[in-house]
Amino acid sequence: MDSEKYNMGDIDIAWCPGCGDFGILTVLKEALSELGIAPEELVMVSGIGQAAKIPHYLKCNFFNGLHGRALPAATAIKASNKTLTVIAESGDGDMYGEGGNHFIHTIRRNPNIANFVHNNMVYGLTKGQASPTSRRGFVTPVQVAGVILEPFNPLAVAISLEASFVARAFIGDKEQTKELMKKAIVHKGYALLDIFQPCVSFNKINNHKWFKENTYYIDESHNPYDRNAAFALACETEKLPLGLFYLNEEKEPFEDCITAYKLYDKPLYKHQIDTKKLQGLINGFY
Repeated sequence: MDSEKYNMGDIDIAWCPGCGDFGILTVLKEALSELGIAPEELVMVSGIGQAAKIPHYLKCNFFNGLHGRALPAATAIKASNKTLTVIAESGDGDMYGEGGNHFIHTIRRNPNIANFVHNNMVYGLTKGQASPTSRRGFVTPVQVAGVILEPFNPLAVAISLEASFVARAFIGDKEQTKELMKKAIVHKGYALLDIFQPCVSFNKINNHKWFKENTYYIDESHNPYDRNAAFALACETEKLPLGLFYLNEEKEPFEDCITAYKLYDKPLYKHQIDTKKLQGLINGFY
């Protein structure tokens, strides 16, 4: 396994010691290596936050966008060049808060991308206010009386919208996380992998021990093609299931529906422009 080829060399990594992001970075490099994906064939797309820094520490092509705007950029990149492996990754605040609207409509479009969300149930970059997935009662410097809202349930939302791949992992279990990453990357269509990741500095409640004690792995008897069963699992709150919840391999990826690809089986950037037709189109607006 040659995961070292993704290393950026001797650089400063701006995460707190013990942060779960370190484990996600390590496991991601191993998953990419085992799948044989070359750095030049990979595009990582992220927004803003501690999780969104992962592409900075990985040798690959990457696009670092605005807060909550990773998914539309990732969709466009994949549509422009279907031969690339595209991974959109960021934190729970970036993807489900600022990016909540894009999250919903990316699921509807079903682009062939993997979406890795680092879910630590807190905003880490801005030092500890509640995120969309913070649990009720969680006390922060902003929510001094405790969070009063129900936490956002990304898996239930994704399954209700017929996302074609929905899974959840815990980075404390690295091998299981790696296998789910690999499945998400090779899946043809939009693949959501929500990754529980302890924030050791700003969330002292949902720490490594808490995740160990409050999660369990979905039984092998579960049929991931059964949407109702997957939705029921996603709605469990006493103990949080881990593993592959839902799979729908019948949905056609967004870029495969684009007329240009139906006519010409090559990346959009390689298409030749008919300047006469383009000029005629422009003239039609006058």
